[in-house]
Amino acid sequence: MLFQFLGGLGIFLFGIKYMGDGLQKSAGDKLRVILDRFTTNPFLGVLAGIFLTILLQTSSGTVVITVGLVSAGFLTLKQAIGIIMGANIGTTVTAFIIGIKIADYSLPIIALGAILLFFFKNKKIQTIGQIMFGFGALFFGLELMGDGMKPLRSFEAFHELTVNMSLSPLLGVIIGTLFTFIVQSSTATIGILQELHGQGLIHLEAALPVLFGDNMGTTITVVLASIGASVAARRVAATHVLFNLIGTLIFLLILPVFIHYIEFLRDRLHLNEEMTIAIAHGVFNTTNTIIQIPFITWLSYIATRLITGEESLVEYKSKFLDPVFIEQFPSIAIGQAKEEVVRMGKFAIKGLEESRNYLKTKQQKHGEAAYQIEDAINNLDRKITDYLVTLSSNSLSTAESEHHSVLMDMVRDIERIGDHFENIVELLDYQLSNKVKMTDLAMEDLEEMFTLTISTVNQALNALDHHDVSLAKQVVEKEEEIDRMERSLRKKHILRLSEGQCSAQAGIVFVDIISNLERIGDHAVNIAEAVIGEK
Repeated sequence: MLFQFLGGLGIFLFGIKYMGDGLQKSAGDKLRVILDRFTTNPFLGVLAGIFLTILLQTSSGTVVITVGLVSAGFLTLKQAIGIIMGANIGTTVTAFIIGIKIADYSLPIIALGAILLFFFKNKKIQTIGQIMFGFGALFFGLELMGDGMKPLRSFEAFHELTVNMSLSPLLGVIIGTLFTFIVQSSTATIGILQELHGQGLIHLEAALPVLFGDNMGTTITVVLASIGASVAARRVAATHVLFNLIGTLIFLLILPVFIHYIEFLRDRLHLNEEMTIAIAHGVFNTTNTIIQIPFITWLSYIATRLITGEESLVEYKSKFLDPVFIEQFPSIAIGQAKEEVVRMGKFAIKGLEESRNYLKTKQQKHGEAAYQIEDAINNLDRKITDYLVTLSSNSLSTAESEHHSVLMDMVRDIERIGDHFENIVELLDYQLSNKVKMTDLAMEDLEEMFTLTISTVNQALNALDHHDVSLAKQVVEKEEEIDRMERSLRKKHILRLSEGQCSAQAGIVFVDIISNLERIGDHAVNIAEAVIGEK
């Protein structure tokens, strides 16, 4: 019984994950576009949360992504709360699918999905096959779990537990919370609850408090994901807990009324037991959202008061690219684009500093911050490039055209700086995961070259910002110094290697880091030379 239940649970979880991955592929990588467009107000944020959760097939996944985006500055806390509310509604869709009861066709669906996966080379057909395979596996796993739970009918202890949960709803909430925490999927625990209710092993009076607990349990995943994260991330996790906790308390207070209402819907709509739980789940989360959506500002305020501290944000959105200027005032539009390029360059400096901090401290938070900054740079690269391409269709003077061309090149240089410090972070990830040790002298050499490189990039951006030609010429001289240092450090590394002071793996990491820093210097001098050429 135990092995059948656990095996079925494993197949069920695999089915959800595999189907969710397929749905994501079919939708394309437009997560940030969706969130950017559909979170301008709380109602649209709820819709975005529903849509993303249906794609991911996990509310926890949606909220964890939202935590990351808020931490990165791409979303505000208020926008995130709307998405969280939508995620709670979106997660009910799987329960409705389970309520349809098509388990008898699970194996043919798996077979058809496998055929599409393995006998067709077209990516779209393979993606459809992946969705179908995961869909079939979901129902097959659920059927196995149901069969594994049938012997519970003969266990007196289980019957006593269900009676106690009917008499004490709080016990049901605690059991649902703990079980979801263990399984790490509210979708799975609600699916199990549907099977238990479908087999008559648990009555509606006991099932509904467990359902509330399942919703509480799913918040624990997000809380764990936020431990050690930024203040913004912890605030999102806090609002997720608050939202579900408040909803659970409200529905516990009106539990007798809620039970009668669900029974009324069951009898009027002639629902089976599995669909009855699905309806209850949907009504609970939708009503909870309707009740709390007017109080998003208050939820945000409470979370801010509970989790104190300054938010360290990287804003993904552009600040200066106003499309109004493109047609009416092209010269102002070019100036705005330059401001955004400078801002993008400052992100590059932050990313380099976080990379250096990661090298020195080996703390994962610095590596993650660098990845977020590189992501922001890529986003600004697309936004600025699109803005400049649109601007180029207007009539520009000769000077404006030259400045336009220079900005296009600078955007490319800064984006490449982001790529190089990302390479460095990946090398440091490799060093940590493989426990590669560097000598103290090697660390000192890297620190020295990092300092020089960051200083050079900073001067190049200041030269751009203030159109300072003398500062730009200093950048050219510094870049030559970076080149000399790179050659010198390579020789010192070869000497250490020949003397057996460092391993081959350490040598690879060391050489690749200084190589990336040297290329960053090249991109800094490109910016400086553009400033000199524009005189």
